[in-house]
Amino acid sequence: MTVERRFDLDWLRIAAFGLLILYHCGMFYVSWDWHVKSSRASEAIEPLMMLTSPWRLTLLFLLSGVATRFIADKVTIPAFIGGRMARLWPPLLLAVFVIVPPQAYYEVVEAMKVMAAPTSLHAGALDNFYLKYVTASGNWCDADGCLTTPTYNHMWFVAYLILYTLALVPLLPLLRRVPAGVRVLLAGPLLIVTPWLAMAVLRLTLFPVFGETHDFRNDWYLHALYFGVFLFGFAVAKADWFFERCMRWRWVALVLALASWVAIVAYTRLHPEGVTPPEELRAAMRAVRALDAWCAIVAAIGFAHRHLKHADGPVRRLLTQAIFPFYLIHQTIIVVAGHHLDALRWPLWIEAPTLIATTIAGCWLFYEVGKRIAFLRPWFGLSSARG
Repeated sequence: MTVERRFDLDWLRIAAFGLLILYHCGMFYVSWDWHVKSSRASEAIEPLMMLTSPWRLTLLFLLSGVATRFIADKVTIPAFIGGRMARLWPPLLLAVFVIVPPQAYYEVVEAMKVMAAPTSLHAGALDNFYLKYVTASGNWCDADGCLTTPTYNHMWFVAYLILYTLALVPLLPLLRRVPAGVRVLLAGPLLIVTPWLAMAVLRLTLFPVFGETHDFRNDWYLHALYFGVFLFGFAVAKADWFFERCMRWRWVALVLALASWVAIVAYTRLHPEGVTPPEELRAAMRAVRALDAWCAIVAAIGFAHRHLKHADGPVRRLLTQAIFPFYLIHQTIIVVAGHHLDALRWPLWIEAPTLIATTIAGCWLFYEVGKRIAFLRPWFGLSSARG
C-alpha cells in the first residue's frame, strides 16, 4: 500500500519547529553569543538547551528529505524543481528584506551599548538604517567582527534546503531505489551504530576545520551532515522497515541519548570556556555528541511511529500548515520583544513567560494575516490554495 501522508512525521516536524522556537527564546537568556541578550543572561538553563541542540536541526533536515520524496514522486522533474523553488524562495526573500532587518537593527542597538565599541557603532550608526542594510554599507563592526547585510539569519535553514533540493535532482533515480545493502547496514543494532559512525567521522574530521558557520559558502561540515541526512530521509521515506526498526529500538536509543546528554553536560561543566581539555577527551566528546544526535533522532522517530502514526485531526492539520509561518517570523518577535522587555526589569519568572507568550501570539497573528490574504500566502510559506 502506498502511503501518501505520514501523520507521525507531521507531528515530529511540528514538535521540532516548536522546540526550535523555544530554543531561540532560551538563547536570549544564556551566556552563548546571540543577536540580542538579556542583561541577566547566565548558564542556568544551558543544560536544558543542550538537551535538543545536538539533534533538532538534523532531524528537521531528515524530515525535509522525507517530505521532498513524497512531493517528487508525484510530479515530473521540471514541475518538482519549479514547485519547490516557488515554495522556498518567496519566504526567504521576505525574510532577508523585511523580517530580518529588525533583528539586525536591534543587534546594532545593543552593540552600541558597549563602551568599547568602535566609532562606527556610535554617531549615525542607525541613520538610514534600512538603506544601509540593503546596500551592505552599514559598517557595523565591533570587537567581534562586522555585521554583514543583507542576511538571512535564522532562515539559513531555508537557504540550505534550496541548495540541497537542486543538488538532489541528478540523484533522484538512484535514491528512489534504496540498495539492499543499505537495509543490511541498518539491521539490528547497526541501525544505531552505522549512522552514528558516519556522523562521528564528520564531527571528528570536518568540524574542527570548518566549525558551524551557517554561511553557505564555507559551511562544509554542516553541508556534509545536513545534506547527508536530507538524502537519507529521501531514500528511506517509503521504506517501512526503517520506521519499524526505529520503533523497535526506541527505548535503547532514548537511554543512549539521555546518557550522552548527561556526559555532554558534565563535560561542559568540567571544561568551561577558557579551560582546554585534553585533545583525546575532546575527540571522544565529539563522538558522544554524534551518538546523542542520532539516538535522539531514532527515539523520536520510533516513539512517533508507535503513538502518532494514525493521529490525524484538525489540530494536526492546523499546525502542519501554521508551523512554517511561525518559524519564519518567530526570531524577529523574540529579538524585538526581548530587547524591550529587558528594559522593564521585570522579575525573570514574569519576563520569560511573557517573552514566550508574546512570541506565540505574534506567530499566530502573522499566520492568521497570511492565510487570509491570497497575495501574501506564498510569501508567508503557505500554499497558494486555501486548505
